[in-house]
Amino acid sequence: MNYSDIERMALLMRQKILEVSHHCNLSAHLGGGLSMVEIMATLYARQLRYDRANPRWPERDRFILSKGHGVLGYFSALRAADIIDDAVFNTFQTNDSHLIAHPVMNMDLGIESSNGSLGQGLSMAIGIALAAKKKKQPFKTYVLLGDGECNEGSVWEAIMSAAQLRLDNLVAMVDYNKLQSDGEAGQIMDLGDLADKFRSFRWDVHEVDGHDIAQLVAAFEAPKVAGRPRVLVAHTVKGKGISFMENNNEWHHNRLTKTNYDLALAELSVMAD
Repeated sequence: MNYSDIERMALLMRQKILEVSHHCNLSAHLGGGLSMVEIMATLYARQLRYDRANPRWPERDRFILSKGHGVLGYFSALRAADIIDDAVFNTFQTNDSHLIAHPVMNMDLGIESSNGSLGQGLSMAIGIALAAKKKKQPFKTYVLLGDGECNEGSVWEAIMSAAQLRLDNLVAMVDYNKLQSDGEAGQIMDLGDLADKFRSFRWDVHEVDGHDIAQLVAAFEAPKVAGRPRVLVAHTVKGKGISFMENNNEWHHNRLTKTNYDLALAELSVMAD
């Protein structure tokens, strides 16, 4: 896919996020799902190797969502990539659905891992990447973290381990939207220069605008640095694409009324024109 195709995919994902979060008639994690859309669109449109007809294909690349509350950004990518269809996608947060507020592992739907507690996904991704190395398998492992969960000590133990194990088949992405459930990330636990911290732990670091497709593609596709895991520190806007949600932490987890749904869809319709 070219850049404009990925941008159209991102717009479709935002529309789907709004539709399904409104129609489930419940509160949903909208802000963090919207901030990661371009990252996920680029990943599923251009980077990940997968087989829609065979989600269990052994050579597929693996994706782990560590910031599990960003699940709307994940499920909308699976829908846009035709890994799941509307019949499945539209069951989000309804009775007996496989698609709930956090991912639950379901290989047939392309969901590689379950997630609830933060700070666990990178460790899981390291285990998968290490297994691939030992078994001489060609797939890559990708993992998306939130900046808030980078407060967790388990994340930094994993960051150290990945470099020590020379996992150059591992790609991490940090959705760096500067907000978390309780407020501004920098006020709760200031991460300082996050990119520089990763560099000090011997990672191959790419600091990007997480809503710029060209920057994301360039970072994903930069020449491999032997023995070094890669990280994209992606600066993003929580609630991106919807003016009244952007940088408004009330939309970390909130219910989309009919009035707000119509306003948000109208904004996206203007973007599509």
